[in-house]
Amino acid sequence: MIKRLFDFIIALLGLIVISPILLIVVFLVWMQDKKYPFYVASRVGKNEIAFKMVKLRSMEIDADKSGVSSTRKNDTRITPLGYFIRNYKLDELTQLWNVLNGDMSLVGPRPNVKSETKIYTNIEKKLLTVRPGITDFSSIVFSDEGEILEKFSNPDLAYNQLIRPWKSRLGLIYIDNQSFILDFKIIIFTIIAIFSKPKALQWVVYQMEQIGVDSNVVSISKRDRSLYPFPPPGTSQIVNVK
Repeated sequence: MIKRLFDFIIALLGLIVISPILLIVVFLVWMQDKKYPFYVASRVGKNEIAFKMVKLRSMEIDADKSGVSSTRKNDTRITPLGYFIRNYKLDELTQLWNVLNGDMSLVGPRPNVKSETKIYTNIEKKLLTVRPGITDFSSIVFSDEGEILEKFSNPDLAYNQLIRPWKSRLGLIYIDNQSFILDFKIIIFTIIAIFSKPKALQWVVYQMEQIGVDSNVVSISKRDRSLYPFPPPGTSQIVNVK
């Protein structure tokens, strides 16, 4: 109840404060091709109930019809303005509406598409027992997801082998340790990560060490070495078909 009240108040205040900036960016998105400036996509929420997530459009119209769920930094579907929107996470601001509406929380596991959640392991399905969030630990650790995937011809497979195993684990760690104070800290360090990712990563690593999680998760959270294929939580098998 306290979390929902906190989400509602911050989302409402946030939308009021950023509305001037949001209106300018919305206008610029519309100006580039005279098309609808928002991207409204179906995502799987709490209790596996689908909802419509609202984002500022950073890609060409109908980009999702390509059948590719993951987005590389060099994705040809991204518009020139879209690169700027993605770099500064402006496409996430409109999700405050989803928070206000009760579909999402400010902090929680990132929402995913149905094609991804349907291959979740039984352990990963715990991620669907809470409201998805705008940010969480993984949003900081993998804020460069597009750059990670840009060198792969099959970004969906690369996502499932390199990112999903840790993103899911970080989401589960958040669920098991969530608190008002932790939410506040994650929000602050998500903002810091835009300007100083190393500093934000140091904080995530510190939190992981304090919680006492698996050493592999701590190591990956440092992001000081290349990612490698690893099984998602709940299985010993690396995803090899996507």
